[in-house]
Amino acid sequence: MMIQDQIRNLIKQAFYGQQLPNFTVEHPDELSHGDYATNIALILSKQLKKSPIEIAQNLVENLNKIKGKEITKIEIAGPGFINFYLSPEFFENQTKEILKQGKNFGRNILGKKKKVVVEYSSPNIAKPFTVGHLRSTIIGDAVANILDFSGFKVIRDNHLGDWGTQFGKLIVALKKWSDIKIIQKSQTPIKDLVDLYVKFHDEAEKDKGLEDEGRAWFAKLEKGDPEARKIWQKCVKLSLAEFKRIYKVLDVKFDTAFSESFFENKMSEVISDVKKTTIARESEGAYLVFFANEKYPPLMLLKSDGSSLYALRDLAADKWRKKKYGQETIIVNEVGGEQTLYFQQLFETEKLLGYVKEGERKHVAHGLYRFAEGKMSTRKGNVIWLDEVINEAIDRAKTINQDTAEVVAIGALKFNDLKREAKGDINFDWDEILNLKGDSGPYLQYSCVRAKAILEKARKERVKLNWKKAGTEITNLEKMIYRFPEVVARAGKEYAPHYLALYLIELAGEFNTFYAQGKIVDKTDANSPYKVALTSAFVTIIQNGLKLFGIKVPDRM
Repeated sequence: MMIQDQIRNLIKQAFYGQQLPNFTVEHPDELSHGDYATNIALILSKQLKKSPIEIAQNLVENLNKIKGKEITKIEIAGPGFINFYLSPEFFENQTKEILKQGKNFGRNILGKKKKVVVEYSSPNIAKPFTVGHLRSTIIGDAVANILDFSGFKVIRDNHLGDWGTQFGKLIVALKKWSDIKIIQKSQTPIKDLVDLYVKFHDEAEKDKGLEDEGRAWFAKLEKGDPEARKIWQKCVKLSLAEFKRIYKVLDVKFDTAFSESFFENKMSEVISDVKKTTIARESEGAYLVFFANEKYPPLMLLKSDGSSLYALRDLAADKWRKKKYGQETIIVNEVGGEQTLYFQQLFETEKLLGYVKEGERKHVAHGLYRFAEGKMSTRKGNVIWLDEVINEAIDRAKTINQDTAEVVAIGALKFNDLKREAKGDINFDWDEILNLKGDSGPYLQYSCVRAKAILEKARKERVKLNWKKAGTEITNLEKMIYRFPEVVARAGKEYAPHYLALYLIELAGEFNTFYAQGKIVDKTDANSPYKVALTSAFVTIIQNGLKLFGIKVPDRM
């Protein structure tokens, strides 16, 4: 049990098992103000009609009778907060535990005996990766890794968008202005397909009939038309080769890659399920789900020409996942926040159909990369290709070290995104997205490399680490390193990697202050073995944290 939970239990014991309202046990903003603080006295003030100070005084008196050796002091602060100070022995034991557990330090059992499908990245076939795809790929990968570290059985799924009206439009464009054989011989086949897609929409502004042609060709594709299927299959093959290359550079992996078309023959089951209820009906030839009391706008499943929409395919996918992985499986979609309403409609429909229970569906929403003049759009042709961003990042990282440029560049790209709360939009700025200084991935990588160099120096000078400290002084580094499991647990519970990113930045700052305050490896210093142990613990935590983000630490920088 983490010390935070122990303190919470002590507070409950001090009230002799009384039913208590929700209260917090959190770290104070300033490390000098104790290791934990609770607001229980302020919360109870109105309920008990007593001053917070009076309640706090009584509580501290009771707590002092039952506190264990981990807590050295409890005091009242401000208007009635209660601060807890942990003992030197506690920090010694935490250092020992970090060294003992190594790469497993920070794991928890939040997801014990639970399965979760995390769907992320999910690019569309026939479109290259843009910088916009970076967010779902990076955030989704981090969420999956954190959940895995939290005891879940994680199925990482790349739900490729290879179905829909856009393929009908692409077939029209290929037939009118190019040929799939020409595209296959191109050095940049996917970008050529995007150019055709953009041209289609430009021409559709002048010729409204083109949209009808696109819909008609998708209807043919769904019905198995040989020509449509052949063109579609070649576009898919070209795209998969491109995606594989990008994922290798980003070091992102998946367990499954079930595309939309995989669920083509499973949609009829959903329609059958829907027709057994009263939630859907035809409207102007289309087939839609209607929500009671107009809770949400209607959700269209079939168009008037009988072709499917992605809502129907998503319903089929989730029904199949529940059957495949078990009815208790949680399904997480890491998808842009602009689809929030759609996922509300989808989740409500799944509950109405009995596919899922409350809490078994989660939309982790991210904001968009935007230009100053508005959002990016493949249809309009105003996008930044991810290849451009990666290549520019590597070129800039070469100014640090030619040999480690790719590792540093990918670390910079990933951490720049993960240090932000996912739901916020990001204005695209080359200098910001490729930041190699300040609160960045390279800063954490450099801090870890520095710490490893100290450990190598200790080895050469035969200063062995020891988790027993000389004296009772507690450093700020000690006050930070033991928090790692708490932060991982919170990031997992809230599907929010930024909590971990911000913690790692603060931790690295404390280590670099610790490094600047005096020699760590010093045979004349009785506390040097403990300082070396703290340095080793820091390396363990930074590496564990960065691994959850898919960021490697180079041997040198």
